[in-house]
Amino acid sequence: MPPMFFTIFLTICLITLAPAFPHQKRQEKAQIVSHCTVPNTVALTFDDGPFLYLRDIVDILKAAGAAGTFFFNGRNWGCIYDQKSIDNVLYAYNNGMQIATHTWSHAHLKSLTQAQEAIEHITGALPAFMRPPYGEYNDVVLEVAASRGQSVVIWDFENSAYGYPYSSGDTTGAPPVAQMANYDALVARRPNTTLSLEHEVNPPRKWLLSTTPLLNVDVPQSHQVVPYAVHKLQSAGYRLVTVAECIGLPPYQRVSDAKAQPSPSTPSAGHC
Repeated sequence: MPPMFFTIFLTICLITLAPAFPHQKRQEKAQIVSHCTVPNTVALTFDDGPFLYLRDIVDILKAAGAAGTFFFNGRNWGCIYDQKSIDNVLYAYNNGMQIATHTWSHAHLKSLTQAQEAIEHITGALPAFMRPPYGEYNDVVLEVAASRGQSVVIWDFENSAYGYPYSSGDTTGAPPVAQMANYDALVARRPNTTLSLEHEVNPPRKWLLSTTPLLNVDVPQSHQVVPYAVHKLQSAGYRLVTVAECIGLPPYQRVSDAKAQPSPSTPSAGHC
């Protein structure tokens, strides 16, 4: 068979056989955000809420002309559908903070759906970002996040009990003096940008012994560390912005009217 006719014959055969051997479609994976890209920005992020100190943190940030990002659980320290939690989430959202998801119960990631739905019901905004518990992710996590239209946010600075660069994603136990020292060290290094991991839920630590006026063991750690960090970072010339702003992307997939109190008939909504 002449070469030209053989090529034509082979092409026809491949076209004919192609439907019988469809290739497997590659599963899309979510974008991983591990650092800010807009110069001279710091994104302070707070995990594990909504908790008792949410409004106080929001007030501290707003008074300084700063913004932060809150990664909320559906049920961790309480039910996100409790009226007090609804009011607190709305307070953060309405005061210019970015709201994102941290899964439903802070278990190792299985599904994002419930946490996303809860935040959209309460605020009307569908988050475009999530953070997996402990910062753990693999291809499955990235595929699930992508299927929900979300990017995965990690961090490049954790206010750890052990200081930079140690990280566990769950360091809620560092005393204020250590956390403040971490910010001193961060500013001394003067990185171009920072994406910081904090926790909203740090209570007072009665066992802390301190003679420093800045440290009061009867005051929640967030009330001591957040003002210190904000002042330190702004004095160094950084802008304190949301994660979305520090990478130049929208914070939400869509924004509509909030439903506030979900209908009990809505699957997975309104129940803890």
